[in-house]
Amino acid sequence: MLNMTLKGQGPGPLPPLLEQYVELRDAYPDYLLLFQVGDFYETFGEDAERFSRALNLTLTHKTAKDFTTPMAGIPVRSVDVHLEKLLKLGFRVAVADQVELAEEADKLVRREVTQLLTPGTVMRENLLKPEANYLAAISTGDGYGLALLDISTGEFRGSVLYGKSTLYDELFRFRPAEVLLAPELYHNQAFLQEFQRRFPVMLSEEGFQGEVGKAALQSQFDPLPAGLEHPALLRSAGAVLAYALRVQENGLPQVRSFVRYDPSAFMQLSEATLRTLEIYEPSFVGDRSEERTLLGVLGLTRTAPGRRLLRAWLRHPLVEEAPLQARLDAVETLVRDGVMRSEVRKILYRMHDLERLAARLLAGRASPRDISALGRSLSLLPELSERLVGAGPLSSVAERLPCPVAITERIAAALVEDPPLKLTDGGLIREGFDPELDELRRRAEEGRAWIARLETEERDRTGISNLKVGYNAVFGYYLEVTRPHYALVPKDWRALQTLKDRMRFSTPELKEQERKILQAETEAIKREYAVFLQLREQITQAADEIRQAAQVLAELDVYTALAEAAVEYGYSRPRFSHNGTLDIVAGRHPVVERSTPFIPNDLSMSPSARLLILTGPNMAGKSTYLRQTALIALLAQIGSFVPAESATLPLFDRIYTRIGASDDIAGGRSTFMVEMEELATILHNATAQSLVLLDEIGRGTSTYDGLALAWAACEHLHDRVQAYTLFATHYFELTALPERMAAARNAHVAAKEEAGGLVFYHQVLPGPASKSYGLEVARLAGLPVEVLLRAKTVMSGLEASQKGLSREVLEELLELDLARTSPLDALLFLRKLQAMLKGLSQEVVEAPGA
Repeated sequence: MLNMTLKGQGPGPLPPLLEQYVELRDAYPDYLLLFQVGDFYETFGEDAERFSRALNLTLTHKTAKDFTTPMAGIPVRSVDVHLEKLLKLGFRVAVADQVELAEEADKLVRREVTQLLTPGTVMRENLLKPEANYLAAISTGDGYGLALLDISTGEFRGSVLYGKSTLYDELFRFRPAEVLLAPELYHNQAFLQEFQRRFPVMLSEEGFQGEVGKAALQSQFDPLPAGLEHPALLRSAGAVLAYALRVQENGLPQVRSFVRYDPSAFMQLSEATLRTLEIYEPSFVGDRSEERTLLGVLGLTRTAPGRRLLRAWLRHPLVEEAPLQARLDAVETLVRDGVMRSEVRKILYRMHDLERLAARLLAGRASPRDISALGRSLSLLPELSERLVGAGPLSSVAERLPCPVAITERIAAALVEDPPLKLTDGGLIREGFDPELDELRRRAEEGRAWIARLETEERDRTGISNLKVGYNAVFGYYLEVTRPHYALVPKDWRALQTLKDRMRFSTPELKEQERKILQAETEAIKREYAVFLQLREQITQAADEIRQAAQVLAELDVYTALAEAAVEYGYSRPRFSHNGTLDIVAGRHPVVERSTPFIPNDLSMSPSARLLILTGPNMAGKSTYLRQTALIALLAQIGSFVPAESATLPLFDRIYTRIGASDDIAGGRSTFMVEMEELATILHNATAQSLVLLDEIGRGTSTYDGLALAWAACEHLHDRVQAYTLFATHYFELTALPERMAAARNAHVAAKEEAGGLVFYHQVLPGPASKSYGLEVARLAGLPVEVLLRAKTVMSGLEASQKGLSREVLEELLELDLARTSPLDALLFLRKLQAMLKGLSQEVVEAPGA
């Protein structure tokens, strides 16, 4: 509703223009209304204030009599730029256009909402990024029902998820642009507050309630697709489809199937793991460069569908060997045959986004330029198919690649090389394609030829040597005569316009020819429109073939991109072990090595050596070593070559990471709480087939608490979970674990104090580190000298006190006779030991040299 507390508003009715605005605004209460007033889109009242804040626009005021209201607007010509910003900010926008000319209007120009735009339902290519654009819906029942719809391609999928963390992980993988929450979730304040910190939200009760969603599904599919038996998934799928259908008033013919998928059929990657490994975005907030991500390194695809498929492979790595070997065979073929790889990539580079073109085709939105781009792309398929025949594993790709030659030839025959942007501009159908259109064009051309001859004939007849025939939108065709020749103008000419030094005239014959030309041109444009619609309908019949071609091309594009990366970066084909062996020779971090000289490292693990305790100073490369191991495993399980001289790996079902400090200030959770929650998730869900990477567990609390937690976590992972675990730590006490645990091993990142200071070798070697070098690292970081000297004094006191305390505690314990100690005496003894420990810290603080 328009803001009813506007300055200067009187008791009377709103001005007519604002009455019309309010009427449309109330019809779309969840949308920001852009209201066309001449050459501008205007907003008023509270909408104007939100609009101006969002786009940093000047807020003005509209005044009518004693009425004043805030107003903000943008030019019609630049609306797309502003729409893109609004959608990115999460706005839903209703565009109200003038649907009649001002001169034809009865007082107030009629306006209607012609477009509804929301972040998750965009179809216009200029408002879309190459990535998938998902609209999601979530409801509850026995688990969470999650439905995902991308109307730009027609992809429609869903799953049933158990546990809130699993839901968040899946949403983070798909990154929906807009999320609909069922009422029971939207009105749960605790859930909503946590959810809104992570994802955009939109309440849509109508689609979740009663039979509304089910009716939408039944109208779209007959019968209902398999996989929608689960009540929560049925609600979500119905709600997301009902919402999209309300926004897209012409329906969703591009949405032709629904797929229920099971996330557990793929490698599980939590939100924390995706962030830590920088799969899609860098972890450093100040650096948004995609080059510093795994997607950026691998993103050598040449087509938009290929890029979307690569993202899909990265979010859902495979856990079965057979399809992985098939992918690796295809990549290896392209690695070995550089000529074929180069030729295929050149062809792919000329391809347009067939997946979205097919969707716009089915939705009846394909423009002349879309059809032209489609024709050029389809014309490349025979050449591509021929190049793949006999290319080993890629032959199957060629067999699945349709080549709709008839459609390609028809497009080439029908459309001009560079058709106009708008369908109504005319001039898009080639001559010779439609006889009726050719006849209309011939009539118009004859009229223009008559007018061209008229100029010469009238010059000769009147003696006006500089007579010209011209045209403008106001008067049409005219004869123009300069002032010195006014006396020669025939009396049967009718004056149209007098200018400073010339006059313009018309004749009945000229007006008749103009009428014939305009009539022929108007009929030609109408005929072109009809011919184009007929052509588009014929091509639409091949939409399924075009979609299949898009899918095959996307797959081929990813294969060539992975092969190009393998050759350019020096990757090798991974192998999969059946006995649990993990053996990486000269492994590297695929992202770090692109910007920094990198020292490779080996890693060997097995069921009998599955816990690695990694020690060494800060900055030596422990975290990088952990991350590169995870990335090598992930790359192998999407079917990519890996950054190593060789790599043999088991197939992991999950990768868990707990690396780096992080907190949740908005959620009121400390770094330590976040760390413990993530550790709890790992300990509860990891299996013997999981890869677990832990870095500095327990450092967010006291030394003894942290050490105890780290020790217990290692025992649990070793004894019960039996996962493959890399545990980086500064607790040197943990280096004693291999003496107690059969499958534990020590390793360290080499460093050495030399004359010039501490030197990092970035090499991982067997055995524990000799010391932590904490003070040396602090010196490198630039701490003041007096602080370093005091720290050294305190450390010496701590070490001496700890040694003395250890002897004292040991003596006390040896003297205690447990057989003759009562419970009360035991309690008093524990209190004495506690006091001794507390005295240690006080002794260090008061050490000499303070």
